[in-house]
Amino acid sequence: MNRFDQLYADRSRRRGTAFNAYICAGDPDLATTELLIRDFERRGVDAIELGVPFSDPVADGPVIQQAAQRALKAGTTLRKILDLVARLRTSCSLPIALMSYYNPIHRYGVARLVDDAADAGVDGLIVPDLCPEEAGELIAPARRRSVSTIFFIAPTTKPERVKVINDSSTGFIYCVSVTGITGARRELPPELRDSLKRLHLSTTLPLAVGFGISSPETVRLMGEVADGVIVGSAICQRIEQHLAEPRGKLVAEVGSFVGRLSEAARA
Repeated sequence: MNRFDQLYADRSRRRGTAFNAYICAGDPDLATTELLIRDFERRGVDAIELGVPFSDPVADGPVIQQAAQRALKAGTTLRKILDLVARLRTSCSLPIALMSYYNPIHRYGVARLVDDAADAGVDGLIVPDLCPEEAGELIAPARRRSVSTIFFIAPTTKPERVKVINDSSTGFIYCVSVTGITGARRELPPELRDSLKRLHLSTTLPLAVGFGISSPETVRLMGEVADGVIVGSAICQRIEQHLAEPRGKLVAEVGSFVGRLSEAARA
């Protein structure tokens, strides 16, 4: 069974919320990314979303854009990220999804990428700029290799498209909390809770909510109505704040913040 399927099956039985942590691979370098992921696992994170740095990340806010630029400057490539996942799989059992824009995947070769990702131990693919209607070239090989294809539902998604997204997705559905780009926010839309409740009635997959969630309080709030909670920009911001410090200090400080988020999801 795919690790995301297993994660949400376990969470359903325990009536808990899965905490997904996003970091940009290679920010500030791949060795630090590996240390962070291993630390996150020890602190109770349930799944990792590993960003593939790209020069034109149109869905991302300034924090993740800057993280991507640092990673590219450090020489991070898709091939090196797959090698990192393979190293992690010697001891890490967390579900890992690659979050990549379509351009790097197309350049690598779609079918080749799916095969290499599956061989490395990747469990899912999230492609923000690829809609399900145009994703057949990705979905077919991913189904053969049991790699989840995770698509987005936004606040503006029409009911008729919800079924298309549900039918094209595996693992879980990524629910965008707000319109616009990624980034930590102090408040989330008050209508988000009701929106997620309605989506549960028209979808068959777990719903994980992301964009704007940045504190233990918002994690707990979303955990009341979502199967999973995703935090990205707030984690990348913590990495940026500690770049000048020794790597051990950076990992400890970022890990401490992530641990508090993880505890909130379990609560």
